[in-house]
Amino acid sequence: MEVLYLLIPLSAVLVLLILGVFGWAVHRDQFEELEREGVRILEDRA
Repeated sequence: MEVLYLLIPLSAVLVLLILGVFGWAVHRDQFEELEREGVRILEDRA
């Protein structure tokens, strides 16, 4: 039962970290123009 005193705050910090990274990615427009990136992967650069 004592391990919950460690795991609950640790999981809360992890969730906040994940939300922060996701917010940073959205703010830096990392999810824009996904169609172009899908086509770019398939192009042949010989």
